[in-house]
Amino acid sequence: MNRPLILLSNDDGYDAHGLVVLRRALERFAEVVVCAPQLNQSASSHALTLNSVLRLHRIDQKTYALDGTPADCIYVALHSKERVLPRRPDLVVSGMNFGPNLGVDVVYSGTVAAAREAAQRGIPAVAVSADARAQAENAAALAADVVMAIWKRLPDHGVLERAPLLNLNIPAGQQWQVRSTRLGRRQYDDDVVYRSDPRHREYLWIGGSQVRHEGEDSTDTGAWDQGVASLTPLTLQLFSSEHEPITQGVAALFTKHS
Repeated sequence: MNRPLILLSNDDGYDAHGLVVLRRALERFAEVVVCAPQLNQSASSHALTLNSVLRLHRIDQKTYALDGTPADCIYVALHSKERVLPRRPDLVVSGMNFGPNLGVDVVYSGTVAAAREAAQRGIPAVAVSADARAQAENAAALAADVVMAIWKRLPDHGVLERAPLLNLNIPAGQQWQVRSTRLGRRQYDDDVVYRSDPRHREYLWIGGSQVRHEGEDSTDTGAWDQGVASLTPLTLQLFSSEHEPITQGVAALFTKHS
């Protein structure tokens, strides 16, 4: 099998340690090109930069830094012809983020957003996150092995009508089992903290510092709490049949009867 071409990005920046160690692990079996944010873009979700210019910096032959969001990085890399990539990548990998992206985190995560941007364009994509207490090189090696296993199981190495979007989370430790999971519930103690600066001007921080998990063994949060790495398939389909009766009922109120 030919070596796959992997586009690697993240939300922490092109020179973040997690990306560096993951790149090294992926290069065991793949050609890797990096296009990642120039600066940290954590919790940027799927934002695209539409109202200001972007600048792409070539760091070396296979490393590019963009002063934009993770989703910007994937968009630019995929649509710049041969300026960044020699051809369409076989896989997109985003990470390795230090800190989990579990449950509701996938909504806010720039790490997941980079992978999502690729998947919605028909390219299989994997978001990779690890606990800050995980042994970094071992976590990167596990992530690379998972990516390779995914690559070998893809039904078609071309453009896919429904490309897989997968979310890998690696808890603290040095060695892990991997469990196929669904999203669990990750509940934050939401808060807004108001303070005053030395000039007595008010400023604030959002987001609580405490978090708790709710979920069975089959969830990513449950696996995390048990020290097991979780691999969760995500969906690009945002339609909710569960709440369709609401919209049908409302629409019926406005239907003109002849």
